[in-house]
Amino acid sequence: MRKVYISKTDTKIFGVCGGIGKAFDIDPNLIRLICVFLCIVTAVLPAVLTYIAAWIIFPAESMD
Repeated sequence: MRKVYISKTDTKIFGVCGGIGKAFDIDPNLIRLICVFLCIVTAVLPAVLTYIAAWIIFPAESMD
């Protein structure tokens, strides 16, 4: 199972999309576009709350 971390190097807001992109080997910009689409479709609040929950729950990437 892959671990998802908050990215320290590929951040735009908090690094959630960058971490998801690294974990699943997907371009983080594609993940960001999906997040924006979900914000539009779900009337913003559910997608934003999910993003903030991920930011709180995911551990930070170690710089080792």
